[in-house]
Amino acid sequence: MQGVNIKTVDCVIDARWVIPVEPGPAVLADHSVVIEDGRIEAVLPSAEVELRYESRQRVSLPQHVLIPGLINLHTHAAMSLMRGLADDLPLLQWLNDVIWPAEAKHVSPQFVYDGTLLACAEMLAGGVTCFSDMYYFPEASARAALACGMRAAIGLIAIDFPTQYASDPDDYLAKGLAMRDAHRDQSLLSFCMAPHAPYTVSDRLFGRILTMADELDLPIHIHLHETREEIESSLAHYKARPLERLRALGIVGPRLIAVHGVHLTESELDLLADFGCTVAHCPSSNMKLASGFAPVAAMLARSINVGLGTDGAASNNRLDLFQEMRTAALLAKAVSGNPQAVPSYQALRAATINGARALGIDGVAGSIEPGKAADLCAISITGQELTPYYDLMSQLVYAAGRENVTHVWVAGRLLIDDRAFTGINLRDLDKRVGLWQNKLSGETRS
Repeated sequence: MQGVNIKTVDCVIDARWVIPVEPGPAVLADHSVVIEDGRIEAVLPSAEVELRYESRQRVSLPQHVLIPGLINLHTHAAMSLMRGLADDLPLLQWLNDVIWPAEAKHVSPQFVYDGTLLACAEMLAGGVTCFSDMYYFPEASARAALACGMRAAIGLIAIDFPTQYASDPDDYLAKGLAMRDAHRDQSLLSFCMAPHAPYTVSDRLFGRILTMADELDLPIHIHLHETREEIESSLAHYKARPLERLRALGIVGPRLIAVHGVHLTESELDLLADFGCTVAHCPSSNMKLASGFAPVAAMLARSINVGLGTDGAASNNRLDLFQEMRTAALLAKAVSGNPQAVPSYQALRAATINGARALGIDGVAGSIEPGKAADLCAISITGQELTPYYDLMSQLVYAAGRENVTHVWVAGRLLIDDRAFTGINLRDLDKRVGLWQNKLSGETRS
């Protein structure tokens, strides 16, 4: 067109609908997302694209909704190799009798790499573009995420007792810091301090973790108030509930990502709100381990930032954020007695921008806005299970599932194309997973 400069860009995605998540609950019909150098150049009506852009690649999604890539705020990704290993047990028995002994015998850098690769494949196929991980040998987790092209927040795990990964608190922190320094220039990686839980971390170690978090400006990702037993143990040993103990130590603050947050009093909810903390809500894991129901409606009423996590596949069996969105919304209604608790848009925010804010990457991910990375997920709104549709946001949360995901991009790179992986050798991975299954199966029989 005369007088108009046409810009050439890497890719244009034309979608029947775009849900950008920010700045509000909009559903944009017949819109396009323009991508250049892995970032979102523009979001505009599809009819205007030809007036402003030429593209090297054009993707047409005529019956799809395009949303931000989902963010799994709490995982132990490598534990995918333990999926189904010890089902139907309470948390402490599950940990003490099965999981920790199995980890002591089998977890290694190769175990973590293979298990994380398996988890990444599952998550990518389900529209998850970023995950926050807490596990041993975090360098292996980082390598696996990068091999898949995923975004990841890698936890620098620290506990007080020796494991196959580290011999003492000094060793955990030194290895975590070395891993972070080695990968700090990787644009797809960010990092968190990851003390396992109040019952495995001493006051002295918490002090050192807080110092590192302050110096490096890192979130603190920790299991907190998951079970009643955890609280009773803290009262017996420290004469304080876990959250109060962490407050006295200076851990409670805007960097805190409190995983689970099931058993919280009204005053503790107020404390989390006052200090600007995040809760990583893992509803399926909490139900499977009979930990209880987190008071999510009460959290949101106080404007606490609530993100969604799956936990590990050993305590959930699925790394499925669509399931977590639906479950979180339904449970909040049932627990609060309020059918308006956690509407569909709030559930989608919990799976996207809220997780990004908790991890300090909301300037990069979590919504479809110009300047952010092109981390995107396309869902096909077709088939008997998804028609008719009167409210697309509700359809996405209450009816759609990960099986409806067709395309996934991370930083503009197409990783799932019409439900097919573009860069992961699953055949070789399947062989390695089979070998680990044989080893762990033998362990469970002994």
